[in-house]
Amino acid sequence: MDIVGNGFLARHLKPLAERHPDTVVLAAGVSWASHTSDADFAREAALLREVAADCRATARRLLFFSTASTGMYGTANGPGHEDLTITPCTPYGTHKLAMEAHLRTSGTDFLALRLGHLVGPGQPPHQLLPTLLRHLRQGTVAVHKGATRDLIDVDDVIAIVDHLLARGLTRQIVNVASGAAVPVDHIIDHLQQRTGLPATRSYIDVGGHHTISIDKLRTLVPEVAAMGFGPHYYRGVLDDFLTASFTPATP
Repeated sequence: MDIVGNGFLARHLKPLAERHPDTVVLAAGVSWASHTSDADFAREAALLREVAADCRATARRLLFFSTASTGMYGTANGPGHEDLTITPCTPYGTHKLAMEAHLRTSGTDFLALRLGHLVGPGQPPHQLLPTLLRHLRQGTVAVHKGATRDLIDVDDVIAIVDHLLARGLTRQIVNVASGAAVPVDHIIDHLQQRTGLPATRSYIDVGGHHTISIDKLRTLVPEVAAMGFGPHYYRGVLDDFLTASFTPATP
C-alpha cells in the first residue's frame, strides 16, 4: 500500500506497507475532533480530491479515515451505525461526513472507516489520553459531565484494517471501535489508580453520550471476537498506553 501522511496513524500503518498494493491510504489531514479551522478542512478536502482522482486513474482503492466521534453520532437515537441518516453536531463531524459524500460520488473505489478514539504510543499531545495525563500531572482535570468515549488500541485498528483490506471491500463505510461507551470519569479513575496522580475534577455541563455500533464490523471481521471488546476492554488499552508513555515523577 501507499501511505499518504506521516502522523500517528500513518506511522502505525507502516508494518502493512508491503501489503495490499491495490490500496492508497490517506492518513493525513484533520485528526482533532474539536477542530474548527475552515482552512485546515479545505486543505484536507483538496488533498482528498487529489488522491481520489489519482486512485481513479490508476484503478486503486482509497482508504479514508473518518470519525465515529460525538461530532458524527452525538445526535443519534440509539447506537450510531453506518446506515443512519446523520446530522453532525460539530464542524469536524460535518467536515468528515462531507468527505464521505465526495467519495460516494467520485467514481473512486474506496473504503471509509469511522474511527473511535485511538490509543497508543506516540499520540499527538492534543488527543484525549495525552491531554488527560498532562492535566493529571497539573493537578486539575475539567470533565464534560456525562461524556463517554469509545477507546480502541491502535494495534487492534491496524489489525482490523489489514483484515478489511484483505477481504477486498470497496464502497463501504465501517465503524471501527470497541462498541463500549466508557464514561470519561471511569477513564480518569483508572489512570489515577495506575499512576497515583492526585487531581481535582471540575465538571462542565456540555457532555455528550453516544454508543458506536460495531455490528457491521463484527460481521465483516469475525476476528474482532478475539480482541476482547466489551465493557472492560478499555482498562487494558489504558494499561498498555501507560506502559509505553508514562514515566513517574522523580521524588
